[in-house]
Amino acid sequence: MELHDVWFVLIAVLWIGYFFLEGFDFGVGILTKLLARDRTEKRVLINTIGPVWDGNEVWLLTAGGATFAAFPEWYATLFSGFYLPLLIILLCLIVRGVAFEYRAKRPEENWQRNWEHALFWTSLIPAFLWGVAFGNIVRGVKIDKNFEYVGNFWDLLNPYALLGGLVTLTLFTFHGAVFAALKTVGDIRTRARALALKLGVVTAVAALGFLIWTQANHGDGWSLAAMLVAVLALVAAIGANQIGREGWAFAFSGVTIIAAVAMLFLTLFPNVMPSTLNPAWSLTVTNASSSPYTLKIMTWCAGIATPLVLLYQSWTYWVFRKRIGTQHIAEPAH
Repeated sequence: MELHDVWFVLIAVLWIGYFFLEGFDFGVGILTKLLARDRTEKRVLINTIGPVWDGNEVWLLTAGGATFAAFPEWYATLFSGFYLPLLIILLCLIVRGVAFEYRAKRPEENWQRNWEHALFWTSLIPAFLWGVAFGNIVRGVKIDKNFEYVGNFWDLLNPYALLGGLVTLTLFTFHGAVFAALKTVGDIRTRARALALKLGVVTAVAALGFLIWTQANHGDGWSLAAMLVAVLALVAAIGANQIGREGWAFAFSGVTIIAAVAMLFLTLFPNVMPSTLNPAWSLTVTNASSSPYTLKIMTWCAGIATPLVLLYQSWTYWVFRKRIGTQHIAEPAH
């Protein structure tokens, strides 16, 4: 295996980690409208992800940086062609971070309600747009012989990509509901499990259609195996949630995300961005990669830094592992 193949796998792992971790905190952000009945319950949900949401975004920064360094041609074409949706995602992530930090800075109800609206929408929009973006990457876009994107924004809003957006939106919300059930106590925990069941059924229908469509158009034996793992894990997550085994339900919903994202990267390889105009103009791990020397230096840096990141994130989750409920929110919201 060449180093550019190794870095394709590593970038896939970074995106898997990002969607696994950011997926549930996007889901919890969406649930502040769908699940919480009052201001106290919103605080409970926000507090379940408060200590970890910013650390989860490290995976996105690392995935973007690794793509820029390992596959500069892929990075250039992706960020120029998908400029508007990626800009919207970036703005949402900025406002979302501000919402977490500023919501409690003033006691006025309107102030807090406006930031709660912002938190909801800046969780929902990226959850949808990430699916649209990856749907287009797998499907292929209009890339010319100079490896430049020559389509427009409306070309990205095709049925396959929109279905991909619906899948990530529902899957992340289901993942967030399972996480909320795992991290809370009392009535909100019971309602989170009930909502997770409904979301799981919707997710299963949308995901099955999207994965079958992907397999039929782009798949092979390896992607078929990943698809089967994703489907079985989602069914297991729904079942575990139904019997009140929240830990297993969260683990299986995580496996669903891991297997589904792995399937997308398996259908891509050795391409990184297929061209719908001419397959010969597709970006591949070979023609889009940096020099072997650059990849070698990056491999050494990743080997040193990655274990440290995993250690401090694992420590963070261990420290904030306890369940919380409305009884832990004694003081009024500020």
